[in-house]
Amino acid sequence: MNILETIQQKLDEIEQKEHVRILHAVESGSRAWGFASPDSDYDVRFIYVRTEEDYLRLGQQRDVIEWQLDDTLDINGWDLQKALRLMHGSNPTLFEGCDSPVVYRTTDLWQHISQQGRAYFSERAGFQHYLSMAKHTYQAYLTGETVRLKKYFYCLRPVLACRWIQSRHCVPPVAFDTLAESMLPDELRDTVSALVAQKMQTSELGAKPRIPLLHDYLERSLTELTQEAAALPPAPANDWTLLDRLFLEAVRSGV
Repeated sequence: MNILETIQQKLDEIEQKEHVRILHAVESGSRAWGFASPDSDYDVRFIYVRTEEDYLRLGQQRDVIEWQLDDTLDINGWDLQKALRLMHGSNPTLFEGCDSPVVYRTTDLWQHISQQGRAYFSERAGFQHYLSMAKHTYQAYLTGETVRLKKYFYCLRPVLACRWIQSRHCVPPVAFDTLAESMLPDELRDTVSALVAQKMQTSELGAKPRIPLLHDYLERSLTELTQEAAALPPAPANDWTLLDRLFLEAVRSGV
């Protein structure tokens, strides 16, 4: 059995043993971003819905399913109710799950929910999320003369996502190459392409002297983006009407 068949089997097990219906299951992390190493694990994320009776119980139940975590598979999911609350708050991780290019299974119902949920995207919330991610990675891993080269990706990708939000005013794409094609300066393309190819061929890039051209771009971008964050429009004051309706439609459709 290959890994894709194993993942499908695991998703079937979850539905049977947890008595849920999986609406959407995707890959997240480096495999979804497009620069996985040969030994990268599979980060499977899914959205599920329970029965109407389950949601009417007085006893509180967990809104996550943590199914498996080992060297090969990392599988966990969110209850639809949790996912829609995160969507209301314009959670970028939720939107990335909607748009992952690696889809293990999905439903027309989830595609409808995902499309309707675009109305809840906040440029400010998304920008602040990616800027915070980039700053943390830079400060934690990229300030020394010697750096772990793969950390450049974990800083560069959110920087490019911020640039995308600034220019396109919408949810940034998950795939790194799509972001880079539109947002990466021409003078960095050869350097970044070579680094991507190297990462995809080896299990560990290791610690090496930092790359001045890339380092200077990130440092300059973080300063610029921090200054530009204040000019972003405030998050919209969305109500719950649409998401309430979508949730009820999903629950009443049955498990």
